[in-house]
Amino acid sequence: MSEVVRLTLVAHGMTDAMAAGRFPTDEPLNGLGRRQVGVRAGLGSFDEAVCGPEQRAVQTAGLLGVAASVESGIADLDHGRWRGCALDGVDAADLTVWLTDPSSAPHGGESIVDLCRRVDVWMGSMAQRRGRVLAVTHPAVIRAAILNVLNAPPKSFWRIDIEPASSTAMHYRGHAWTLRSPG
Repeated sequence: MSEVVRLTLVAHGMTDAMAAGRFPTDEPLNGLGRRQVGVRAGLGSFDEAVCGPEQRAVQTAGLLGVAASVESGIADLDHGRWRGCALDGVDAADLTVWLTDPSSAPHGGESIVDLCRRVDVWMGSMAQRRGRVLAVTHPAVIRAAILNVLNAPPKSFWRIDIEPASSTAMHYRGHAWTLRSPG
């Protein structure tokens, strides 16, 4: 096996919650999401495939034709009591705090700082592996991974746009992760 870990992070496809501007629940892909993932098929071969535990991640992996093992370290951001709520149904002051203070969690779920820490731990475990790894996960997890690789502050989280069914490549060599090709 290679001395390098080549990690390809794939965001799940579109869901009804995403299309409607709602915080996610454990929903499946919608028709558009299934088509988006179908276009992504043919990413190449991988030595290992993993995915988040949510339906949309598991379904995306299946549509990509990989048998992925579920890893809780790449579960979606926990939105707490906002789960399933429309953005405009959330108290505006709480939403503003959440979007401007990465250590806050007014929804009772996970803060951006906590997500970044969880993803950093997961990436540490990935650094122990070798070869090509496919990880099907969520835009929030991919943002956190990018912040970790770049050693960027958590306040930069919302400045990264991860499209549904997009891929982001990273590799680990020696003692550091490198962002290879976002998008």
